[in-house]
Amino acid sequence: MLLFGLSVFVLFCLSAWAAPGNNTEEAGSPFLHFLTRYGRRYSPGSLEFQKREHFFQESIRRHEYLNSPVLAPYENNSAIYGINRFSDLSPEEFKAIYLQSKAVELPKYVTTSAKEAILPARFDWRDKNLVTPVRNQLSTRVKLVRASEYEFKAQTGICHYFPSSDFGVSIRDYKAYNFSDIEEEMMTQLINLGPLAATVDAVSWQDYLGGIIQYHCSSGEANHAVLITGFDRTGDIPYWIVKNSWGSTWGIDGYVHIKIGQNVCGIADTVSAARV
Repeated sequence: MLLFGLSVFVLFCLSAWAAPGNNTEEAGSPFLHFLTRYGRRYSPGSLEFQKREHFFQESIRRHEYLNSPVLAPYENNSAIYGINRFSDLSPEEFKAIYLQSKAVELPKYVTTSAKEAILPARFDWRDKNLVTPVRNQLSTRVKLVRASEYEFKAQTGICHYFPSSDFGVSIRDYKAYNFSDIEEEMMTQLINLGPLAATVDAVSWQDYLGGIIQYHCSSGEANHAVLITGFDRTGDIPYWIVKNSWGSTWGIDGYVHIKIGQNVCGIADTVSAARV
């Protein structure tokens, strides 16, 4: 039902934009709806208004490309792309503001056990109340911990706990590996070690609304850090459950689903976990 609704919304926007005689001044203009919904305050007729309108039109064409059944055969749970709060940004602006992480080359994970682990059909650390709420990094280029929570002191010393009103733990060690081609082992590590940090290619996420990402996401341009909290293999297409940092209104309540098994978005290239 969710994806059906998203599909209708995307088709409505594309149809409205393609209608004869449609322009920004008309009450039914998708761009005016966008400005109202997301609280944009561009002065009509200004260069900034025209630039943002142009980027918005480009995003509409991009959504049509990403949703094309020729490029990505339509399936009920395939990813849907459409208008969101990033639709008035150019791809270059989006990358510069939100995609600042850099990948590092990690050693390939080597399985140490000859016995294959028995994995559940579904697992999610949120079910154990061990995942914090989705935050919004806004356009500050910072990630998940606010400066107010851990003050920068510009000195070498022992890390301290958070204030007594907050929960904090010491990190004893961490592990970081490349799990490409062995994502099933990655599932085992997620269950044993906890949520996994990963660096992915999130360029196409600018337009993501929901569903399982299976296409349009390379494994060669890692640029964004995320947290893998679980996986789901109960349906036809198994997927990772991935927590993002762009607020709870983005994607699926702040999360994105990525197909398991083909290293989609480079989800398995740079994976790490902390030991506490």
